[in-house]
Amino acid sequence: MSEAALSVPRARAMGHGVALLLLGGAALCGLLVALGIGAIRIPPDGVLRELLAPLGLATSAPGPEGAIIWTLRVPRTLLAMLAGGVLGLAGAIMQGLFRNPLADPGLLGVSAGGALGAVFMIVVGLTLLPVPLRPYATAGAAFLGALLVTLLVMRVAQHEGRVMIASMLLAGIIFNALAGAATSAFIFAADDMQLRDILFWTMGSVAGATPAVLLATLLAALPLMVAAPFLVRGLNALILGEREAQTLGIPIERLKWGAVLLVALAVGAAVAASGMIGFVGIVAPHLARLMRGADHRWVLPASALIGAALLPLADAAARVLVAPAELPIGLLTALLGGPFFLALLLRQRFALDGR
Repeated sequence: MSEAALSVPRARAMGHGVALLLLGGAALCGLLVALGIGAIRIPPDGVLRELLAPLGLATSAPGPEGAIIWTLRVPRTLLAMLAGGVLGLAGAIMQGLFRNPLADPGLLGVSAGGALGAVFMIVVGLTLLPVPLRPYATAGAAFLGALLVTLLVMRVAQHEGRVMIASMLLAGIIFNALAGAATSAFIFAADDMQLRDILFWTMGSVAGATPAVLLATLLAALPLMVAAPFLVRGLNALILGEREAQTLGIPIERLKWGAVLLVALAVGAAVAASGMIGFVGIVAPHLARLMRGADHRWVLPASALIGAALLPLADAAARVLVAPAELPIGLLTALLGGPFFLALLLRQRFALDGR
């Protein structure tokens, strides 16, 4: 192969690397902005001073804002970054696995199962548990509900040892509907106080972030992050179709089970920690593909970084738009993601009309 032919993949890889560095910088800028925004505004230089002070690198003495940043804003902003990165990465994997740009983890029932588990615990389960366990019960029930519904979807979609993508999509729709109906039944039976908790949780929020919640979410998301580079070859091969991917030596069934279970584990933890946050898993992969194409070597890390940049900014906006109240972050992402999705749909239609 000629030197000119070899230089094309090298240039593409270098371009991907530069773009990922820029996205990483955007995520860090989003972090600094989110840490400075709130009831008390802190300028970027003040945020940097407070972040560097524990390391002894600050150029001036730390101020009184340090307690606000480290106690309140750092845990919730890091949780927003982590949840956004997980949702973006999981959305990119699901879209590659289904070969459908509309796919997201919600298709597998992860969000609906998490909502059912959380609402069940709020309405029924909390009164049955010892008081010391109650602060962790809702998140734990959401996590278990997400995993259980995902496993049921995979089991129903399995036929003669193979997981059928079309059946998995249909099973996801069915179990989403069933979980939604059961959730509605529990909401109907809830009292006013429980309804407030349910509404706050189902619309999404990172206000309950603590170091313990952040650590638990990170541990659940870590397997997906570590495994993502090993999924790239299989997802790229699936673009050609399942039969063609098998001829290239891709273990299709192992890829499906591994990807879905890792996504369910990570997204289940994110849903348990931050509630239901929509559209990030769809918008982030679309933005990544619009920037530099559909190669999953680029799409997976770029989707994670875009999600990690978007969600802290959305959380910061949710804190100030209706201050002193706070908008649910899931409501804000839906308000922003819906028009974006509509614009993409219209763009595709105009492209088809122009042929």
